Amino acid sequence: MKNRYVVVLAAGQGTRMKSKLFKVMHPVMGRPMVGHVVNAALEADASEVITITGHGAETIQEYLGEKSKFVYQEEQLGTAHAVMQAKDLLEGKEGTTLVLSGDTPLLRAETLQQLMAFHENEEAKATILTALADDPFGYGRVIRAEDGSVSKVVEEKDASEDERLVQEINTGTYCFDNQALFNALERVNNDNAQGEYYLPDVLEILKSDAEKVGAFRLENMEEALGVNNRVALAEATAIMRKRINDMHMTNGVTLIDPSSTYIDVDAEIASDTVIEPNSYIKGQTKIGEGVLIGLGSVIVDSQLADGVEIKQSVIEESIVGRNTDVGPHSHLRKGSVLGEGVHIGNYVEVKNSTIGDLTRAGHHTYIGDAEVGKDVNIGCGVVFANYNGMTKNKTVVGDHSFVGSNSNLVAPVVLGKKSFVAAGSTITEEVEDGALGIARARQENKEGFHDRFFENN
Repeated sequence: MKNRYVVVLAAGQGTRMKSKLFKVMHPVMGRPMVGHVVNAALEADASEVITITGHGAETIQEYLGEKSKFVYQEEQLGTAHAVMQAKDLLEGKEGTTLVLSGDTPLLRAETLQQLMAFHENEEAKATILTALADDPFGYGRVIRAEDGSVSKVVEEKDASEDERLVQEINTGTYCFDNQALFNALERVNNDNAQGEYYLPDVLEILKSDAEKVGAFRLENMEEALGVNNRVALAEATAIMRKRINDMHMTNGVTLIDPSSTYIDVDAEIASDTVIEPNSYIKGQTKIGEGVLIGLGSVIVDSQLADGVEIKQSVIEESIVGRNTDVGPHSHLRKGSVLGEGVHIGNYVEVKNSTIGDLTRAGHHTYIGDAEVGKDVNIGCGVVFANYNGMTKNKTVVGDHSFVGSNSNLVAPVVLGKKSFVAAGSTITEEVEDGALGIARARQENKEGFHDRFFENN
């Protein structure tokens, strides 16, 4: 197989997005657009990816990291000028160069592989990725010769009446013989209304040299969607969401209402999991088999083992063990690790804490910066008071302990194994193994209080 190089054009500001975030960094189902493009290139067996950066160069480079090499385009003077920035890295090399726009997140790796294979089998010097458009208005038309090669690409404003009837359009994705590309780029000029150097001019130069220019047609035009504004961003997101949901359902995941279910592209979900409507699975989340994600839940960068049930709750950067249930209306914050068979009931917040197997916190409880053992019962309204206004402190609760309702555990504090805390206590000192901690005022009843109170008021 020939060497295959990919040049990703990602230097533009994207003014039509009307955003402080650089255009190609806008996410589509959990991954920036440029990430989708580069990942597709790598999955298509690219030998080398070179990303042309300009606006937001540091942000793009930090995100892509070792997936790509980078070249900075000081001035944005057109697409041909952008590709020319890769000259020092690619000029003179034999192989195929694929040029992609960083704002086309829907292109599949399979499509790119087919395009490059077609280009190489046809022995063309350039190949355009085309599509059939129901309404081609505004697109450049691809006019083919009798042998199927490209006769010319004509822009809307320059097309004749017959040419405007052609429905095959130029998507802006190209394959080139690498050496032919850089030889032709030297001859591109900026003699046009915008004073810029345009990549399609390379096609005309190759045609004038009697070189073959081919065209490979997409089966589905939606893959070629370029995102230039928020409307197109929403359209791309909807297409990507359906693509992801269809993949998971095909793999054995039940989505009760796919139209209201959002699953980021990097999430992994095993079979026989059920996801109810209005749920969002974000980031690098991994979900095991037979899990129930209840109505309106949000799972972010978390790991859920087999048999977990999440009911109308938010899970963030946490680990949930087998057969544990959470919710409804609870919140696992960053750093929470729940063992197997744990019960976290309604209106419970857990933050940066480890909770052992079979422990139960049924309702209205805050557990922060804690190490809670196995088979612990935490009553209603318990607060792990972990913050003194300056630092966070740790609470340790031993195995098989019982914390009564409406208690405060003021960190740092340790409750031993099989210890008890009486309801309504504020615990500030250690409770030894097997001991009962009581920290509340002794009850005193005032006889005849009612009558005296109303006599004096």
